[in-house]
Amino acid sequence: MQEEIFGPVLVGSTFRTPAEAVALANNTRYGLAASIWTENINLALDLAPKIVCGVAWINTTNQFDAAAGFGGCRESGFGREGGWEGLYAYVRPSYQSTGEIEVITPPQGSSEPVEGSIDRTPKLFIAGRQVRPDSGYSTPVYSSTGKQLGFVGQGNRKDIRNAVEAAHAARSWAKSTAHLRAQILYYIAENLSVRREEFAQRITAMTGAAIESAKAEVDLSIDRLFIYAAWADKYDGAAHGVPIRGVALAMHEPVGIIGMLCSDQAPLLGMVSVLAPAIAMGNTCVVVPSQAYPLAATDLYQVLETSDLPAGVVNIVTAAHSDVVETMAGHMEVDSLWYFGADGHSASIERESVTNLKRTWVNNGRSRNWEDAKQGAGKEFLRQATEVKNIWIPYGE
Repeated sequence: MQEEIFGPVLVGSTFRTPAEAVALANNTRYGLAASIWTENINLALDLAPKIVCGVAWINTTNQFDAAAGFGGCRESGFGREGGWEGLYAYVRPSYQSTGEIEVITPPQGSSEPVEGSIDRTPKLFIAGRQVRPDSGYSTPVYSSTGKQLGFVGQGNRKDIRNAVEAAHAARSWAKSTAHLRAQILYYIAENLSVRREEFAQRITAMTGAAIESAKAEVDLSIDRLFIYAAWADKYDGAAHGVPIRGVALAMHEPVGIIGMLCSDQAPLLGMVSVLAPAIAMGNTCVVVPSQAYPLAATDLYQVLETSDLPAGVVNIVTAAHSDVVETMAGHMEVDSLWYFGADGHSASIERESVTNLKRTWVNNGRSRNWEDAKQGAGKEFLRQATEVKNIWIPYGE
């Protein structure tokens, strides 16, 4: 029952309850299509979103039309053929930059701490708690002038594994209402705005940017949170007109667990721009922040802790991208991986991701201007954060 068998073969099994039927149907590494047969249409509509597949047919099977996308998930692949979602695979935004990313070298300086200060080592943020890295090692972080700002933990493959387990345990976030997700994103934005000056000073200290530029980055980050909070309950599906006595509902569902390796460009804004749409759509995240300027992320998790975000929805592991990129790309529980770095990992991510056919969104060395409203926010991010499930529902005669 767990292997694909082609030909006139039907493998059957009994079940006692609809919940058991869903568990049996989902107990496979594939997820192309499902047929649900029942005389109770309410039961069918309850089961269709619960079955992990790209297409669900109700009281019918093998229905196809160019108006409705067809494709799978899990090891049945990703992407869609047909429908608007199929078209997006062949186009890209006109504003997408083709310029190469400038490689940013982390500031170097004296190993002596700033006079009169206490050495600060922010921890990792996993399962809603601040935890020490498995390695027990830390990396110094320097200001643009060479002064030591503190340390961050050196995350490794075990920390990534723990973060993925925490994200998996928080999958109920996908079942929360869009209104609730929106309210929490608004709350995060409000709490970030209270600490606007602090975050701006942190960005200035790390990057050497002018304080006005740093404040503008924080303000844009707050705006992004508000934008995606507003989108949380508005990026909905569609009803396709298909040639049956019925309708095909295109539902937007969260991808699942999304791994993110963030850009060094605009360390706070770059992280918020990818994190906000992912959690707005109901995904859980494992985030590796900017390698050069990680303190913006470790300051941000203090905001997340006080904003009613459930434990495990966002997990932050500070690490060198080269130390964890292959672990994340090859992890069987990670459903998608986003990469916007400058150190040439796009090819290795796509190569390692074939282990479970996870979706990838990589920049292939092209730059992204996070401060540009068109490039840092929009439906492109929401599409990457969702899967489209088409449910064919017949009615009448």
